[in-house]
Amino acid sequence: MQADLLGDRARLTPDDPALVVVEPELRLTYAELDARAEACARLWTEVLGLQKGDRIGILSHNRVEFLEAFFAAGKTGLILVTLGTRLTAPELEHVITDAGLSGLIYDHHGAEVVAQLRERLELDHWIALDASDASDVKARSYAEEIRRLPEKNDWQRTPCDGEDVYCMLYTSGTTGRPKGVQIPHRMVVANAFNTVCGWQLRSDDVTSIFTPLYHAGGLAAFLTPIFTIGGTVVLHAEFNAEDVWRTIENEGVTVTLGVPTIWKMLAESPAFETVDLSSIRWLISGGAPLPQYLIDAYQARGIAFKQGFGMTEVGVNCFAMTVDDSVRKAGSIGKPMPFTEVRLVDADSRDVADGEIGELLFRGDHVCQGYWNNPEATAKSIDGEGWFHTGDQARRDEEGFYYVAGRSKDMIISGGVNIYPAEIEAVLVQHPEVEDAAVVGIPDPKWGEIGVAFVVLRGPMVQPDDSLQAFLSERLAKFKWPKAYRILDHLPRTAYGKVVKGDLREDYLRDTSTDSQEPA
Repeated sequence: MQADLLGDRARLTPDDPALVVVEPELRLTYAELDARAEACARLWTEVLGLQKGDRIGILSHNRVEFLEAFFAAGKTGLILVTLGTRLTAPELEHVITDAGLSGLIYDHHGAEVVAQLRERLELDHWIALDASDASDVKARSYAEEIRRLPEKNDWQRTPCDGEDVYCMLYTSGTTGRPKGVQIPHRMVVANAFNTVCGWQLRSDDVTSIFTPLYHAGGLAAFLTPIFTIGGTVVLHAEFNAEDVWRTIENEGVTVTLGVPTIWKMLAESPAFETVDLSSIRWLISGGAPLPQYLIDAYQARGIAFKQGFGMTEVGVNCFAMTVDDSVRKAGSIGKPMPFTEVRLVDADSRDVADGEIGELLFRGDHVCQGYWNNPEATAKSIDGEGWFHTGDQARRDEEGFYYVAGRSKDMIISGGVNIYPAEIEAVLVQHPEVEDAAVVGIPDPKWGEIGVAFVVLRGPMVQPDDSLQAFLSERLAKFKWPKAYRILDHLPRTAYGKVVKGDLREDYLRDTSTDSQEPA
C-alpha cells in the first residue's frame, strides 16, 4: 500500500487542474505537479544519495516546493519531517537531533534560525529554497540543483509497503518534549480515503488551504483527500482574510477547513458582506468549540458549518456528519468515519453507556505506528489490541453522535466529582454575547479544585457573572457551573488555535495571590 497518491492520480487524470498557488501565481495540472515531485525525488536519491528510511526535514511556509517534498516522500521511501516555522533554534535542534535528519530544506523565512542551527549541529545537506539564502557554501540551491538534473531515463519510484514510515510530525510538546509521530504509508492512504467517503468529497471540489502545511491539519484535512478524489487545491502562502475571500470567489472554492479564530477573522473582514459565496457547499471548523454567533453569522450568508475532530496520531479526520445534522446536533463532532473503530471506556477499560463520559479510543489503518525512538510512550498510547488511547474524554448520545468533553489532564475533580471543561466551554460559546471561552481547574482548599471560566465578550454586559451563570443553569447540572468568572480581551492561543490554559491558570493564581496580600 504505497502512498504515492499524487502519482496515482496523475496517471488517472493527468490534465485535470491540481494546484493553484495564490502568490506567486502558479497553476499546475496533476501531471505537471507530479513531474515536479518526481524531480524532487530524483534530487534526493540521485544527487544527495539519500536512501529509503533516511530522514529529511523541511522548514518552510506554504509553497509549491513543500508539496513537491511531501509527495516525493511517497515516491522514495524517505521520511519527511515537517518543522514548525515558529520554533526557536533550541527547539528545532531537539527535533532535528531526535529525528536524525540527513538534511534540511528551508525557505528565506527560516534563514536566520538556520544560521543559528549551523553553529549548533552538523547536517550532511543544507538546501535553500530561495536563491538569496544559498550564498553560504554550506547550502545548496534547490532550484539550481533541480535545473541541473539530467534527463530522466527509466527512473522508478522506490517500492514501499504500508508499514514503511512516510513522514513524521512532532507533537506540540504541551505535556513534555515533542515526540515524533510515525505516520506510515497505510495511514496516509486510510485517512485520505476515509475523508473522501465520510465527507463525501467530489472530483469537482475546490479547497482553499491557508493553514500551515507543517501541521497535520494542513496536510491531511483536505490536501491528500482532495488529491485522492481528483479535486483542486488552492494554496495560500499565509492567512489573509481579504485574500482568502477574494480567492474563494474567484476560484469557486466549495469546501474548506479552519479553526474558530480564523472563521472569526474572516467574518470580521469587510469583504465578508459582499463576497460571492455561491460556490461553497459547506465549511468545517475544528480545534475548539465554534461560538454560536459565528454559526449565526455564516448561516445568515447561507453557509452551513460542520465540526470535526482528529489528532496527529489517529488522523485529523475521524468523524463526519451531514449538513442537516450539523444544525440539528450543534456541538457534536458527528459519527465515526467509515473503517474507523471507536470506543469510550472508563478507568478500568470498560465500555461506558450512552450519555456517560469515557476516554476516546481508536483502532484502524488510520492510526499511527507510535512515537519515533520512544517505545515507552508508544506502549502507553497503543495497547496490545491495537487501540490508541487518546487521553480525550467524550460522550455518545442515543443516536450515535459524539461530543468531546475535554482532555483527561484538563479534567477538574471538585469535591470528588469529575468535571470536563470542554463540555462547559461548548455551552458558553453558544451564548449570543460570548466570543470565546475557556474553563480551567484552580486549586481550592475546600473542594480540591474549582472551575474558573475565562470569557471574551462581544460587547459590554451588565453583571456578566450572573448572566452567564443563568445561561448555564438552563443547560448544565449545577455541579458543573464555574465558581468564578474572569472577563478578558482575548484568550492566549497557539498558532493552530488551541487555548494555552497553563497561562490562564498561572495568571489567575498570580492575581489572586496578589489580591490576598493587599492590606485590608
